[in-house]
Amino acid sequence: MKSRYVKICFLFIMISIITTMLYACTRPITFQVDGISSIAVSHQGSFYVNVNDEPQETFLKGVNLGATIPGYFPGHLAISKETYLRWFDQIYDMNANVIRVYTTMRPIFYEALHEFNEGKEQPLYVLQGVWINEDYIKNLNDAYAEDGQIIEAFISDTKDLIDIFHGDKILPVRPGFASGTYTADISDYVIGWILGLEWGPDFVIGTNENNAGMAQFSGDYLYTKRATPFEIFLAEVGDTILQYEAETYQMTRPLSLTNWLTTDMLTHSNEPDEDEDKVSVNTEHIKTKNTAFAGMFASYHVYPYYPEFMNYEPEYLDWIDPKTGSPNPYKAYINDLIDAHDMPVLIAEFGLPSSRGVTHLNPDGYNQGGFTEEEQADRLMSLLTSIHETDAMGALIFSWQDEWFKRTWNTMDFDLAWRRPYWSNVETNEQFFGLLAMDPDAPENMHHVDGNLSDWENIDPISETDQQQLYVDSDERYLYITLKDDAIDWSNQTVYIPIDTIPNQGNNHATSEQLTYTINADFMIIIDGVHDSRIMVDAYYDATNYLYANVLDMITDAFHNIAINSGIYTPIHHVLNAEFTLPETQNIIPFNQYEAGLLTYGNSHPLSHDYDSLADFYFGDSFVEIRIPWLLLNVMDPSTKQIISDFHTLNEDVFVPMTATGFYFEALIKTNQETITMPVGMYDWDEWHEVMYYERLKQAYYDVQEAFLYMN
Repeated sequence: MKSRYVKICFLFIMISIITTMLYACTRPITFQVDGISSIAVSHQGSFYVNVNDEPQETFLKGVNLGATIPGYFPGHLAISKETYLRWFDQIYDMNANVIRVYTTMRPIFYEALHEFNEGKEQPLYVLQGVWINEDYIKNLNDAYAEDGQIIEAFISDTKDLIDIFHGDKILPVRPGFASGTYTADISDYVIGWILGLEWGPDFVIGTNENNAGMAQFSGDYLYTKRATPFEIFLAEVGDTILQYEAETYQMTRPLSLTNWLTTDMLTHSNEPDEDEDKVSVNTEHIKTKNTAFAGMFASYHVYPYYPEFMNYEPEYLDWIDPKTGSPNPYKAYINDLIDAHDMPVLIAEFGLPSSRGVTHLNPDGYNQGGFTEEEQADRLMSLLTSIHETDAMGALIFSWQDEWFKRTWNTMDFDLAWRRPYWSNVETNEQFFGLLAMDPDAPENMHHVDGNLSDWENIDPISETDQQQLYVDSDERYLYITLKDDAIDWSNQTVYIPIDTIPNQGNNHATSEQLTYTINADFMIIIDGVHDSRIMVDAYYDATNYLYANVLDMITDAFHNIAINSGIYTPIHHVLNAEFTLPETQNIIPFNQYEAGLLTYGNSHPLSHDYDSLADFYFGDSFVEIRIPWLLLNVMDPSTKQIISDFHTLNEDVFVPMTATGFYFEALIKTNQETITMPVGMYDWDEWHEVMYYERLKQAYYDVQEAFLYMN
């Protein structure tokens, strides 16, 4: 009897489960339930937008929009309404259907969006992010610490945004935060939330460990199953904002939570850094109730070059893309990610920078930096195609605009953090992810290494003889040098340009080149043909070598006791990675760096048919033009003339700035018969505290424009 009862109960349970599953698979897409409406829903692995009361399945294609322009940090919120309107028009013309913002914007952003979308049958939609104060995270390391300081601030900011969506909010002035009166109702254009940021594993672990044993959450809209305390924290925030908007404005919208490879739910057996795979944030543990009919989707930032498992995971390296017949580790990972989710997956960030500097290498050539703008476009198209060929619900490019304020780990020790927005550091790749370039000036006004000397017509030489003239100038990005001699074929000569940037050190000779000169040069430019030209640094003033040998003890220092005026110059390097061991294969990946001072021949003019955005020098019939990034001259901030001081005398683990009083130049031209030496010339420049900049669409914009046209 008991056995029969159990069987009957089991049968009823199975019928109930099957009925629920069938309902879930067949229930209609709806944009309104019990008087609550939504303009978009996430449903059965896809994303739908309400178009004339009909569900339109939509592939989200767009960009991440940064919060600032050159000369300002994000907290300054310096972008004007006119700029937003211009950008929206360009993004819309690129055939994008959505932009993502990371935090609360000023009223003019929402006003511009409302104005731009008025009268458009297909508007430009927004995915709204909510940021968390990273100082709170660093100090508390627990979402529930200090009576829930983080979660309370998180919820408060989301509620403010809901009021903002509906044009009904006044935010008081707070330094570094948006404020003002919000009256534009843009609630019909916000198609979803993407809450939070790239979670640091220590913050996740701290929350989990400090709140172990926490009961699962059950709210009015969301509930959790097998969730960790950190996932419960996210569910609480999500439930609160869904409830607030439904009760206050009778609206709701799809919900997503920011995630990235470091805290995904997959296991990466060949990841060498335990911090990159030691904890997961699994949004599948957060469930929706019928009241949350707009649904949820997962959002991930996915770049091809980092963490290291993207470069070394055998399963991904061996995966053959059926579309191309070639390995495609990036697409393999995204497929794995999508397969691990029941909810749709949005690739909310992906991209590659058109920077001179490189931070990380990828075996398939999808490096973090070192690409021309044309190469950036080609590789970006490949990533976009890979995403679109999976079952991802969308792809958002990082980023719309280049951002001067950004830093990168392998250059940040050599500049001044508080002055980054005031100059453009081409060695820092994070500044150059944009589709929209932010140049120091318009192409017709800038110096270029392009074979045209018209940009030097109104500039006096700093040194000259009867036959030669040496010119120097600068802007927010480069130091420019032009050397003229009507009687010399520059492509067949070797040119040396010693530069004295800091007093009381440097070399008055170059031993390897058998040269002597008047100044005590800290740097020496060598132009020796198309493939073997470079800028080198006095071994005594080699900041990279000093940092990684003397301070971090990662490499052997060949010049530990080197004296001033040794006559030794060394190549300028930037570091790519420390030594590490791959746990699955046990392969040892050695310490790696690249020669950042190697100079590239080409035409740097953006309007030229052979434009090379990474070109460093160019020969003309009677001249050579050179441009050197400020950072390669140990300049920490050109806008206040700060250079790295003599680090050998400081006994500190950091580089300390000092003010430059001008740079001194010589030029030596070595021919078959003799070495011609020009007189010493001095170049100085004025400080600046405001910047002028010029917006220019890169090649990637036009390639994306064409690709987006056919992605629906």
